[in-house]
Amino acid sequence: MKGSLIILSFFIAGLLLAYFGLVPDFLINIDYSYYALIVLMFFVGIATGANPKTFEMLKKAKFKIFLVPISAIIGTLFGVAVVSFLLPTVNIEDSLAIGSGFGYYSLSSILISEVKGEYLGVTALLSNILREILTLLFTPVILKYFGKISPIAVGGATSMDTTLPIITKYVGSEYALTSVLSGTILTIIVPILVALFISL
Repeated sequence: MKGSLIILSFFIAGLLLAYFGLVPDFLINIDYSYYALIVLMFFVGIATGANPKTFEMLKKAKFKIFLVPISAIIGTLFGVAVVSFLLPTVNIEDSLAIGSGFGYYSLSSILISEVKGEYLGVTALLSNILREILTLLFTPVILKYFGKISPIAVGGATSMDTTLPIITKYVGSEYALTSVLSGTILTIIVPILVALFISL
């Protein structure tokens, strides 16, 4: 939990500094997050390759490994379908389109904005960013109460990149390949499902 609070503190600090104009323009215009992600992925790769349990787990799991992204898809779509009945301004098709972002906020929000307008596009952006933030902050809690696979499913498409370091830190580096595979499958399926639901 301490690590999650540190992450949240840095996020809030960055948010406030940028909001009050205390960050120089040259820092805003450079995409440091991309380079930071590359470094993180490199070290996660080292930890994964050095852990003999990783490949043992993959051999034992075989096709069962695909149940992780499948469960993430089913769970997410069921959840957003239920939520749609609590939100009178959002119908079930739009809710399913938003949920189908699986944390891939940049792509899903653009696709939805182009067809459904800015209101739903912003809703998709915030919903999918929130999914990523919740994974970063609450992975230890999710792990404790729901098991080792659950943080990967909650991370959705982000479990292959931005939330991968926090997932491997708490769940174990032997689950890194499962996380990357799940995130990759969900990333590929995002434009397909979003396009399907916004066309209904």
